[in-house]
Amino acid sequence: MRKSNAVTFSKERRDEMIVEIKNYFLHEREEDLGDLAAGLILDFVVETLAPEFYNQGVLDSYQFLHDTAEDLLSIQK
Repeated sequence: MRKSNAVTFSKERRDEMIVEIKNYFLHEREEDLGDLAAGLILDFVVETLAPEFYNQGVLDSYQFLHDTAEDLLSIQK
């Protein structure tokens, strides 16, 4: 079941990502995945792993802005 705030992609982009997953499995693991299997892997990554990457990006952005603000204070006269 998808959450209402789940990441969504256009059909074209989703199809491109499925092709990328299929190519990865074919070249790296010598496994020929079908569209359904690759789509399920994509859904798993988006629903389970992507929030961790997003949260890390938010944390990194916060830290960058915090450090930049600290540097800005150092130029006071």
